[in-house]
Amino acid sequence: MSTHTDTARAAVLLDEAPLASPVLSTTLFRFATAGSVDDGKSTLVGRLLHDSKAILADQLDAVARTSADRGFGGSGATDSNGKQRIDLALLTDGLRAEREQGITIDVAYRYFATDRRSFILADCPGHVQYTKNTVTGASTADAVVVLIDARKGVLEQTRRHLSVLQLLRVAHVIVAVNKIDLVDFSEAVFRGIEADVQKVGRELGLGADGATDLLVIPVSALDGDNVVDRSEHTPWYGGPALLEVLETLPAADELESHLESFRFPVQLVIRPQGALASDALAGGLKPKAYRDYRAYAGQITEGSVKLGDQVSVVTPGQAPRTTTVTGIDFAGRELTEAVAPQSVALRLAEEFDVARGDTIAAAGTFPESTADLYAALCWLSPKPLREGSKVLVKHGTRTVQALVRNVTGKLDLASFRLEPASTLELNDIGHAQLRLAAPLPLESYLHHRRAGAFLVIDPLDGNTLAAGLVNDHPGDHEDERYSI
Repeated sequence: MSTHTDTARAAVLLDEAPLASPVLSTTLFRFATAGSVDDGKSTLVGRLLHDSKAILADQLDAVARTSADRGFGGSGATDSNGKQRIDLALLTDGLRAEREQGITIDVAYRYFATDRRSFILADCPGHVQYTKNTVTGASTADAVVVLIDARKGVLEQTRRHLSVLQLLRVAHVIVAVNKIDLVDFSEAVFRGIEADVQKVGRELGLGADGATDLLVIPVSALDGDNVVDRSEHTPWYGGPALLEVLETLPAADELESHLESFRFPVQLVIRPQGALASDALAGGLKPKAYRDYRAYAGQITEGSVKLGDQVSVVTPGQAPRTTTVTGIDFAGRELTEAVAPQSVALRLAEEFDVARGDTIAAAGTFPESTADLYAALCWLSPKPLREGSKVLVKHGTRTVQALVRNVTGKLDLASFRLEPASTLELNDIGHAQLRLAAPLPLESYLHHRRAGAFLVIDPLDGNTLAAGLVNDHPGDHEDERYSI
């Protein structure tokens, strides 16, 4: 990292009065869509954007012209509410191959807002070979909307997606039974699918594990029934519309921040030494004030921190070093407190040797580093996982070499039981043990959603092989343990 970049980042740390509370928007909500092929995910996203008035007029006109050119719905076709039909999926399927085939291939991110909340939406593909994209979209989501075609019911891909969401501990799972208009808004059809979904949810522990909740809603993405507004065509459904649910659900950080200890992986050391950028000087910054400035920049992954808090600087292989937080800088201001997932720069009382890859944590709460990694893996590569393979493990801001010691099992999507296995193939979900070349301070994903996640990377080409979740150490054989 160049000195110019460091000084440019330091230039935003203006001398302004400290804020009494963190500058963190509680209205931002991240959600993703998932489901099988042709369940209507892109159409649902388009309907949300359209009915929440998040589409510019020229975009809407272009989609309407393209829909008419392709004869979408037939000449003069209208929906169940009497409005002209357009192909709303064109609002999100931006790749040429997606439009030609009528499918979603890559994750499409969209941003929109209502008068109650701002949203980041990830529209994920439904094909089995693109399950890895669903893992990508769901890994940072506060909620995931899983679509089911009312004519088809619960499919294997539905079970796979629900398994992934349970594994990722997504806080809110919403199952939208789509195309309810194609079964004449039948309550019996909906109740049957709802019962099947709840059964799968119970088998997986969704809605009963205290970490997630499960809700089922009947919708018609094409016509807009129960998407933004409640529909007159489903008088037997007394629940809220989809957007009503998304506007009122608490974000995962709101649910978990008070339960988790402070964790802060260091990404960058800011040390301008008074050499400030010219635009910062023009803005009134005084070089002398930053001559001895030293701060550690990164994103808070868990918990919160206040001025005066006791923290430990953790470098794998070394004893934790305890100090005090003397400053919290955020977007040009000084804070008295910061919470996850804010990106801030921390100043400490002691001038320790702190580098990228180290972690600053609440004193006395960090585990011992270990070189044995027991994990659940969502295998995302066509290259199979085999025992003895050499891989890279990226955990937080640190990447280390690792050896796959063994594969301990693979999830059977029919029974949701872990079956014996010696390898993992594309889209498999399984358990494995890895031996790390350097010890890492690993924490169970069950209790630490961000700190307990990692990536498995191919050392030859840099491609991501798997999304990994840290499991508790089984402790079966003491001679297999290696900790520092």
